Amino acid sequence: MASVFAALAATPAAAMEARAMLIPALRTELSSEIAAAIKEITVDFGDTFTKGQPLVRFDCATYDAELRKAEAELAEAEKILDIDRRLARLKSISELELAVAEARANRAKAEVSLRRSVTRKCVVAAPFTGRLTARKAQPHQYVTPGQPLMEIIDHTKLVAQFFVPSSAVRRLEPGTPLRLRIDETGREYPAKITVIGPEVDQVSQSIEVRAGIEGHHPELLAGMSGTAIIDQ
Repeated sequence: MASVFAALAATPAAAMEARAMLIPALRTELSSEIAAAIKEITVDFGDTFTKGQPLVRFDCATYDAELRKAEAELAEAEKILDIDRRLARLKSISELELAVAEARANRAKAEVSLRRSVTRKCVVAAPFTGRLTARKAQPHQYVTPGQPLMEIIDHTKLVAQFFVPSSAVRRLEPGTPLRLRIDETGREYPAKITVIGPEVDQVSQSIEVRAGIEGHHPELLAGMSGTAIIDQ
């Protein structure tokens, strides 16, 4: 760890510097929630997308048919219940027969709700605005529940990750301003500490710190590295 993130504590009058890396604030892996063949994947490696945009569509002909069947059975059960209620008012059927009709209608309604919840999973939508970093499935591939489909990151919110000696923590707190000098761009960016790690690494006696970059900088990419400079 120390060789990758070499944190250098300086005297109180000087600046404290540490090697830093840009990481996405949010990274996740999307998996299938149903068993089906992939009909379409709308994004490829490196593509950007917006929150709510469909990323994967499944071939759900079977699930759609099951939903239509459940809806038809619900319509039938509700018609029978409506008739039985009128007959009950006329004392033409028993309370038990009416209760059975109501139970059948409720069961059919629950089945429709279940089938609709399944068909909603036929499209995997983006949970946030971001970028595709890895595709783990292909169109026409049959997948099962829990099988990974892709990895995505929120490239619009990058944070700087760096490590400082544990002895320096008492001089830092969330909100502490710093400068990020990024190697790839040759520029400096203003940032503020957002999180100080909850524990000290026992081997290197260092602690992780994360800082949010202020402003909008589309030239910055996850994985870029540089130096975090904290003026004392």
